[in-house]
Amino acid sequence: MSARLSRGAHSVAGQVFALQAMIVVLLITAAALALVFQARYDSQRDARNRSLAAAEAFAHAPGLPEALLSPDPTAALQPLAEAARRASGLDFIAVMDLRGVRYTDSRPELIGKRASDISRAVAGESFTQVFKGQPSDAVRAVVPVRNADGDVIGLVATGIEVENVTHAVEGQLPLLVGATATGLLLGTAGSALVSRRLLRQTRGLGAAEMTRMNEHHEAVLHAVREGVLIIGNDQRLILANDEARRLLDLPEDAEERAVGDLGLDPRTTELLASGRVVTDHVHLAGDRLLAVNVRPTMAYAGRPEGRVVTLRDSTELASLSGRAEVARSRLQLLYDAGVRIGTTLDVARTAEELSEVAVPRFADFVTVELLEPVLRGDEPSGTGVYTEMRRAAISGIRTDSPLQPVGDLIRFEVPTAPMAAALDAGHAVLAADLNAAMGWRAQDSQGTRTALDYGLHSLISVPLQARGVVLGMANFWRADTPEPFDGEDLSFAEELGARAAVSIDNARRFTREHAMAVTLQRSLLPRVLPDQSAVEVAYRYLPATAGVGGDWFDVIQLPGARVALVVGDVVGHGVHAAATMGRLRTAVHNFSTLDLPPDELLGHLDELINRIDQDEAGGWRADGDGNAHASGDGDRDGSGAGGEDPEPGTADGRTSAVTGATCLYAVYDPVSGRCRMASAGHPGPALIRPDGRVEFPELPAGIPLGVGGMPFEAVDFEVPEGSRLVLFTDGLVEGRDRDFDTGLRLLADTLSRPGRSPDQAASEVLDAMLFPVPSDDIALLIADTRRLAADRIAEWEVPGEPSAVSRVRNAGSAQLVEWGLEDLAFPMELILSELVTNAIRYGSAPVRVRLLRDRSLICEVSDGSSTSPHLRYAATTDEGGRGLFLVAQYAERWGTRYTDRGKVIWAQLPLTGGAEPPPSAPPDLDALEDMAW
Repeated sequence: MSARLSRGAHSVAGQVFALQAMIVVLLITAAALALVFQARYDSQRDARNRSLAAAEAFAHAPGLPEALLSPDPTAALQPLAEAARRASGLDFIAVMDLRGVRYTDSRPELIGKRASDISRAVAGESFTQVFKGQPSDAVRAVVPVRNADGDVIGLVATGIEVENVTHAVEGQLPLLVGATATGLLLGTAGSALVSRRLLRQTRGLGAAEMTRMNEHHEAVLHAVREGVLIIGNDQRLILANDEARRLLDLPEDAEERAVGDLGLDPRTTELLASGRVVTDHVHLAGDRLLAVNVRPTMAYAGRPEGRVVTLRDSTELASLSGRAEVARSRLQLLYDAGVRIGTTLDVARTAEELSEVAVPRFADFVTVELLEPVLRGDEPSGTGVYTEMRRAAISGIRTDSPLQPVGDLIRFEVPTAPMAAALDAGHAVLAADLNAAMGWRAQDSQGTRTALDYGLHSLISVPLQARGVVLGMANFWRADTPEPFDGEDLSFAEELGARAAVSIDNARRFTREHAMAVTLQRSLLPRVLPDQSAVEVAYRYLPATAGVGGDWFDVIQLPGARVALVVGDVVGHGVHAAATMGRLRTAVHNFSTLDLPPDELLGHLDELINRIDQDEAGGWRADGDGNAHASGDGDRDGSGAGGEDPEPGTADGRTSAVTGATCLYAVYDPVSGRCRMASAGHPGPALIRPDGRVEFPELPAGIPLGVGGMPFEAVDFEVPEGSRLVLFTDGLVEGRDRDFDTGLRLLADTLSRPGRSPDQAASEVLDAMLFPVPSDDIALLIADTRRLAADRIAEWEVPGEPSAVSRVRNAGSAQLVEWGLEDLAFPMELILSELVTNAIRYGSAPVRVRLLRDRSLICEVSDGSSTSPHLRYAATTDEGGRGLFLVAQYAERWGTRYTDRGKVIWAQLPLTGGAEPPPSAPPDLDALEDMAW
């Protein structure tokens, strides 16, 4: 019986029970003490809070300041203080003066005596404390009493004696003791149950036996694929598994033998017998490369500690790991190449990115040569022998390479050189040893000798091909890396070159399309602005870096010395946007010849765009599967080729709709100084007044062109003489990092600087507003407005009677004499007679005549009728109908424009006099008055 008890006491289960019981006792004891201290702390805190609350309430009670100042404060306050004390459950409430003399107290004998430690309350601070002293220890609170002015006039002290606080804590001790005993009992019982179960599961084994068993089993079970040796402190081999026997070629009776008697080589014997701790120590044992780990074991059953040695054969693993690491680095390099090559759509920069990404992880130096057409963005020839290219990029681990610099012409004249051989074969060529590359050395004997002396020893030449077309050549060189390129490097270089070739071809295409779009855009924009006197104009146009857009501007001369200022924007980029811009600009020019108001012109332009889009969309039909086919252009031969390929940039070959274009059309009249404008979704202009103030006139928010369904609205405002109008597209003020309102404020600040010509102002605006990489086109038009001088204008009111024609004609002749234009008197009189006669005969009042002397002589006759005259050939027998024919013959230009209250028929004569049609006999001007339209 005693043996069983002894065994149980020394077993793992017995030791665990003792440890658990000890831990339970310590935890429960600590918890009980913590609860006692917590209860005491809570009681004191509660006493503090109650005391402070009661003191604050009594100190702020109504009438307390008056009672303190009364002749007998004790008589007035003692009953109140006692009633408050009993109601709050406190041990005392004392009212004191500033010296601490008590007016009231729960002990009458203390009234009139001074309290101590009240200086903080006298200073105006409320506080609580555990007071120790006479008359008793207490938890008290002292609060100042203030009068209406906030001055301290007395003190209120309340508190609970410490003895009463302690009694409250002691009342909780039975409960705490009971809970502690119960917890101790339950914890001990639980430990006993756990120990009993552990004793049954461990079969009464002790710690030493279980440790030894665990060491043996763990070593065998968890190192199946590794050699395991357990060596005692006496240098004897205790355990060796099968893998260890195989790796070290151990004898069958190796266990229990000394390490030095196992027949191992001296280095291995020294490592196993040294006892030092090693981790993944690479050790050569025979022809095997072993990774050795040595760890000490714990002592057991009175035996000293030993060592566990694990052996892992890393001969094959090292080779596999090396190849895996190389493959991983190559995959990472290909990934980096895909991310870093082709980021800018610039041919030269893409070549530089190819050279940079391969150094130094793959090659020590990389050179890239491209064909001349590729650098220009042109399509290279698909066939032929390439004997020269232009070096576009070079990168290396050092800057003093012996290779030719960027910009040099590289020739491949020796067919057996690696570069020429690669171009001829169409795939990468390896020159593992450049000393033996006789073709390369023969191409430039002096240059190759310099390269060999520098250290270049291995080369891979890769032709850059996309879509079966050669674009250039990439050469990978090694100098400082001692290993030459091999077959795996050749495959990788070819893959890297193929990826780079696609990016270079994309950049080449972009360069070509961008150049085409820029050329088209600039050819469609105005090259020379018309000569006119209404405004002094400067303009700027900048295409976007990412691609040409559809921004445009125009200055159109209108009859009556007026001028139209136009700026517009087509959404999108590329050739299609530029072509669309050209169509819109042509349409605006055509509509402007009709001399329409801005809102009507935009309405006609919107209608035209809708009709164009409908006509182009009508040329396509959809089959039952939803596929688009050109109407009337089916697959006639059954080959599946239904015509030409779709236009690039569209999904099905259709031309994109024009919807999204914006336009601002403004007409400035230098005679009246007024400007009338309308907008189709375009930002309004800036108006810089003569005093330098910058305004942005309010414009009705029109919808973009092509949307349709809504009329446009025009505004009319006066432009002070000497003002400046600035028209622009949103690319000037708005970008990725700047919103529209911020851009307008910056534009206004730039335009407010005085004393600059329109051209200087345009340059300064671009300097201040231009983004580093503009994402949209920029069109800027700056116009300084001018007024036609009053002495260059002559006007007459014409009565509605035929006799007034001759008077007006004579007045016009006199005005021309005054202007020094006598040589224009005859054609002007003829035109004036004809226009005034027909205005009186067929028009309605009022009839007015106006002569303008500008860059040409302008004759205008207005009336209140909207009837439009038409030019026609009169028959021989017709009595009239030749009037407008004569006007057209003598005038340089003539036309009709409609106003809100009628029409104006105008004719324009060059100031040089022009070539007059030689009539057979001078016509009778009075007789012309009888001619009809």
